[in-house]
Amino acid sequence: MAEDYTKEGAQYGFHFDQSLCNGCKACQIACKDKHDLPVGVTWRRVVEYSGGSWQVQGNTFEPNVFAYYTSVSCNHCENAVCMEVCPTTAMSRRPDGTVYVDESKCVGCRYCQWACPYGAPQLNAETGHMSKCDLCYDYRSEGKDPACVSACPSRALDWGPIDELREKYGETNSVAPLPDPSITKPHLVISPHRDAQAWDSGTGQITNPKEI
Repeated sequence: MAEDYTKEGAQYGFHFDQSLCNGCKACQIACKDKHDLPVGVTWRRVVEYSGGSWQVQGNTFEPNVFAYYTSVSCNHCENAVCMEVCPTTAMSRRPDGTVYVDESKCVGCRYCQWACPYGAPQLNAETGHMSKCDLCYDYRSEGKDPACVSACPSRALDWGPIDELREKYGETNSVAPLPDPSITKPHLVISPHRDAQAWDSGTGQITNPKEI
């Protein structure tokens, strides 16, 4: 009998290890393929972030440059602002804590998209409704891992009840280029890259903005 991955009260979330990610985008492609997403709709995105500063010692200036990847999708936040702004209550939360779109209620107004600091909800022009990651609810119902987690060749992605993820990996979630985590309290844990920058450091920039 398959294990139940949709337990009530589990409060599922993601863990992402920046030090293991090589930017291959297998997670992104697996998500698009599994959910048959149209062009322009990408629920999981791999952000390339790079920058640098100078380390000054006396009259000597040494460059301190960095580059790393961050794979991000919906974080099924504790304070889900997408749910707060939805005028039709289409943005809903399942008993297991994951947030999903009830398409029977959605009018495609995009308020959720504009409110989410992670840009997770996206309009599917083919259906006229908003769409987003539901942590592969159908797969989980069958005892399977989410498609993005299974596809990662370097095992940079993990998922599970957020309390268990925090106990296993720590509580870091404030790494650039992600937004201030105090806004939504995301169910996300990051194992930072060795050169990871604080979310408010302003020392880098996203180098693939047209892809995300």
